[in-house]
Amino acid sequence: MIAITGATGQLGRLVINELLKKVPANEVIAAVRSPEKAEDLKALGVTLRAADYSKPDTLKSAFSGVDKLLLISSSEVGQREAQHQAVIDAAKAAGVKFIAYTSLLHADTTTLGLGVEHRATEAMLKASGIPFALLRNGWYTENYAASIAPALAHHAFIGSVGEGRISSAARVDYAAAAAEVISRDDQAGKVYELAGDESYTLAEFSAEIAKQSGEQVDYINLPPAEFEAALKGAGLPDALAELLADSDAGAAKGGLFDDSRSLSQLIGRPTTPFAEVIKATLAK
Repeated sequence: MIAITGATGQLGRLVINELLKKVPANEVIAAVRSPEKAEDLKALGVTLRAADYSKPDTLKSAFSGVDKLLLISSSEVGQREAQHQAVIDAAKAAGVKFIAYTSLLHADTTTLGLGVEHRATEAMLKASGIPFALLRNGWYTENYAASIAPALAHHAFIGSVGEGRISSAARVDYAAAAAEVISRDDQAGKVYELAGDESYTLAEFSAEIAKQSGEQVDYINLPPAEFEAALKGAGLPDALAELLADSDAGAAKGGLFDDSRSLSQLIGRPTTPFAEVIKATLAK
């Protein structure tokens, strides 16, 4: 049996869909915080099990009979270490034989603050003794596409990346990679640095928004502190604003760039161009 944690999340649902192209539904467990919110997954024929990262007592039963586990990193930044340790402990107690973990691009060397909890989780996996693989995911193009609406409203896309290049990919690309790895039998010890085939600056990203929308959209580069303040002023929670500003600062130093093409090699097709993600976002 293969279990996917966080299966009702944006990535998790896509992983389930990709995995069902490779294995029968009765071999897939969707481990979710609230099964009542996963009727769409149940309709696909997968097994639903309650599994809350913050409630360790739910985890061991969720992983009973599981051979391979995809640990999708928690979305709760600042709580990930304890939550991921709980998952790994429960997996070990349940006899799980392999874990694949969605980490961060170049987690071992990154200057992004996000890397701290990912490095800690990678160390936990090593200490657990359970065979594992690391899916070090780069940036999701959707992270920047989420700013398209305000960019159009203000005719400006703000950031703090400068001339830094970003090798992002669409969320579905990373989902396909996760499904590929968790469905294979030869993945223990593998470390994948996953990123898009193409890279861009935020000025180029803004120009593509302008091209497709027919509206003026200029890229405005701000110092990290000003960018963070602008995000907070727009109503983002302080922690999220700080995370995004830190990530942009890291991207300015090359922290979100990778030209290995490991992702497209793994999934057997080119990654989704950022222009296609912009097109899909504008069509919503």
